[in-house]
Amino acid sequence: MGMPVISPSQTTRCQAITDIIESVALEQAALSHILNAEGEKLQRVVSLETVEPSQLLEFNESVEEMIRTITQLETALQAKLELFGDCLCSCSSALGEG
Repeated sequence: MGMPVISPSQTTRCQAITDIIESVALEQAALSHILNAEGEKLQRVVSLETVEPSQLLEFNESVEEMIRTITQLETALQAKLELFGDCLCSCSSALGEG
């Protein structure tokens, strides 16, 4: 397998920064949907009349693991955003004029 080839792009610096920030926002939205789904699952399991305490503990561990994973992803996203904290683009650049 050969090395990947990265071709030059016509994307401006400001557009690239905007794209990265937008990708972080989309990833955070996806993570919030996952957290919401976990909350809904937890509510459903707790409301079951036949659920055993051992099942609740097992399910709780699963939810905790998901939250730990999401926390790690959020930390990575925060680090990605911090890379561009000082990279302000002028309005003309944001409009693709430079």
